[in-house]
Amino acid sequence: MKIVWIYPDLLSTYGDQGNTIVLERRAALRGIPTQTISLRSDEPVPADGDIYLLGGGEDRPQILAAQRLLGDGGLARAVQSGAVVFAVCAGYQLLGHEFGGEEGQPVRGLGLLDIRSGRGEQRAVGEIVGDVAGELNVPRITGFENHQGVTRLGPNARPFAKVLHGIGNGDGYEGAYAGRVLGTYMHGPALVRNPGLADLLLRWAVGHDLQPIDDSWAGRLRDERLAAVLG
Repeated sequence: MKIVWIYPDLLSTYGDQGNTIVLERRAALRGIPTQTISLRSDEPVPADGDIYLLGGGEDRPQILAAQRLLGDGGLARAVQSGAVVFAVCAGYQLLGHEFGGEEGQPVRGLGLLDIRSGRGEQRAVGEIVGDVAGELNVPRITGFENHQGVTRLGPNARPFAKVLHGIGNGDGYEGAYAGRVLGTYMHGPALVRNPGLADLLLRWAVGHDLQPIDDSWAGRLRDERLAAVLG
């Protein structure tokens, strides 16, 4: 399995590269060999990856990343071939048709998710908890958000989760997905705090159910976190 971490020199502000480590580890526990490529922004995006990861970043790096990915075209070709994409915060926004630039001006995105993002009046900072769309079969999610984005979904995207605590997209929902492309505002890193979400991406990539592994330790930590947030 080839995992491609896109532009860590631009989109790795909040430690989201930890998502690659979780995927590698959970694949290894099931005997699935992985190869991870950390792709700098001056390198072409290979179209033969299985899972592509994008992280968070500031305004200028986000704009530059969108421009380079648009010019490259490799990620779009990979999505057309059925690859999995998981994007966080700035990476989530740039997957859409447009997002807000440094002064709030609309900036063209990749159009890989039917969403549009702009800048809200207040910054969302803190814990976020949500119940995931039932068809994804992922337990309640927990993460940390730090953004001023407001995201609206078009008819060809579905909300990833319903917000129980926090802000998310700003409409009562968190993130969006379509096919095997999924975006979220959750840092944490997201897959460290939500191993069930990591397994969803792996299931999509391998095309079948995964061998169960012992997640009791993670469950106890999640229960403690959720209790602290929700009471």
